[in-house]
Amino acid sequence: LLCSSAKDTLVKWWDLDTQHCFKTLVGHRAEVWGMALLSKEKRLITGSGDSELRVWDLTYIQEVKDPDEPESKKSKGSSSPGAEENTEEDETLELDEHPEERIVKCSKVGSIMREGRDRVVTLGTDRMGKFLACHGTDAVLEVFSILSEEEIQKKLDKKMKKARKKAKQNSEEEPERSVELSLQEEIQRVTNVKASSKIKSFDLILSPKGELKMVLLLQNNVIELYNLDLSAQVPQAVRVSRITIGGHRSDVRTLAFSSDNIAILSAAAESVKIWNRATLQCIRTMECEYALCSLFVPGDRQVIVGTKTGKLQLYDLASGSLIETLNAHDGAVWSIALSPDQHGFVTGGADKCVKFWEFELVKDENSVQKRLSMKHVRILQLDEDVLCVRYSPNQKLLAVSLLDCTVKVFYVDTLKFFLSLYGHKLPVLCMDICYDGTLIATGSADRNVKIWGLDFGDCHRSLFAHDDSVMYLQFVPKSHLFFTAGKDNKIKQWDADKFEHIQTLEGHHQEVWCLALSPNGDYVVSASHDKSLRLWERTREPLILEEEREMQREAEYEESVAKEEQPVVAGETQGETGLAGKKTIETIKAAERIMEAIELYREEMAKLKEHNAICKAAGKEVPFPVNPILRAYGNITVS
Repeated sequence: LLCSSAKDTLVKWWDLDTQHCFKTLVGHRAEVWGMALLSKEKRLITGSGDSELRVWDLTYIQEVKDPDEPESKKSKGSSSPGAEENTEEDETLELDEHPEERIVKCSKVGSIMREGRDRVVTLGTDRMGKFLACHGTDAVLEVFSILSEEEIQKKLDKKMKKARKKAKQNSEEEPERSVELSLQEEIQRVTNVKASSKIKSFDLILSPKGELKMVLLLQNNVIELYNLDLSAQVPQAVRVSRITIGGHRSDVRTLAFSSDNIAILSAAAESVKIWNRATLQCIRTMECEYALCSLFVPGDRQVIVGTKTGKLQLYDLASGSLIETLNAHDGAVWSIALSPDQHGFVTGGADKCVKFWEFELVKDENSVQKRLSMKHVRILQLDEDVLCVRYSPNQKLLAVSLLDCTVKVFYVDTLKFFLSLYGHKLPVLCMDICYDGTLIATGSADRNVKIWGLDFGDCHRSLFAHDDSVMYLQFVPKSHLFFTAGKDNKIKQWDADKFEHIQTLEGHHQEVWCLALSPNGDYVVSASHDKSLRLWERTREPLILEEEREMQREAEYEESVAKEEQPVVAGETQGETGLAGKKTIETIKAAERIMEAIELYREEMAKLKEHNAICKAAGKEVPFPVNPILRAYGNITVS
């Protein structure tokens, strides 16, 4: 049997042998978000949108249909639906009128109140079924203990003793009726566990020492382990350990590769991390403000991070310390680009400025040696917020993407205006210039990528790149191929000469914010809203575009086939039962095989007729040639 709960406020029971729903439970007023089976599957507990956990008793009715048995005997063990007690507790709806179909009887026992006011997110028990826990959308895990049958019996005996004693004292007759335990006595609250952040999921295990271990997965990408000592008078949960070091606590907004292809920088709202590409281990974690852009300083010993508050932060990797913080812009620093001569860099911000910086060595107060610093040398004032800046490889031109959906190109030496690239309907969020300075590719929030010539600013081609905003774009070193990252969870590779889509890298589950290519072009690292960093490696196997296209077409066709509306069959309840099958590539191929077989049958029968006529005319038997297809199937007959 399978039991399922859903947002339609129903709990349904399914028979997996007959593959149909035989029972629907309708006692809920809101979506049923979670459920668990207790006491050896004799009890069901459901969590809904309110603070009640509803408890249901399950009785399994084993029915074996015997054809010789009279009808009256068959329904023994389950009262017929008509004769059912119409109590308030039994809020179940019987869908089937046949008594033999009633595999499970379900009746409401009562409710346990949670302290949380919001919906249940996860409801679950430990493997032994002795503890039940649940949590809502907050940071509190509520733990309950479930009494076993022996413990219930012990409690009942105790209660009975007390009742008899009372009866003796009051010189009454012995109590005839049996004493019952309330639901609150059978399922008791143990404690509440307060985690350091909102809980997403949990698991429990009861250790042999009698300790309850609870592991919690939190919203900020942390795993925490709590121990609960059950022998204590008032059990209190203690946090034993937590796993935090691995990744970031928030979305990574910027990535950069070191010049030797070995180190990867990733920066988020709270920290900058340096990873070893080969081992995938985090080797440095440094606290920062909300980072938006970053780069490795030539020599790979320092990194610079541009923040949402307009600061530039310079870090030393050897010591893992912040060396210097400069107030660079009055708004967010959206983009940073290293100059090709490696003597400085340029930044673009929300304060409508492009600022030019140079590296310099200054005397450090604390030591004899000089340390690296940044010096502001020039400023280019514009009319709109700057979203992205890029140098041409010969350092003659600077491309600046503005909030008015245009890209303006300036001469670096004089800062004179050279070209305006106009055509995107929404702002250009990312762009890059290829290694020989002939092409510039721009990616926009209008989902298109445009490829322009940098000599005259003419648009060579506009490509519909992603199903949502294009968030990042970068050319592969020493080629005219480039990668784009989109909010549609995909990373795509394109050819800027032939204007072709080469391949799609699928793996992220949510929006891809940024990517970085290694200087040798062999690696791509990408960061997404799904909290993961993914590393992609260029393989040596050749990519055949026709095969890629074919696979893409098949995937699109399968998707469109699966989305087709199914015809409604009269007399069938909508949504309860589906049709026998769904149209897929496999079923279509199978249908084609049947058609081929019929065609072969027709041909063979015609040949046989002809052969028989020849034999008749010749007056002797001529051997009939066997079709090679039939021979391949092991000399089967045509039918």
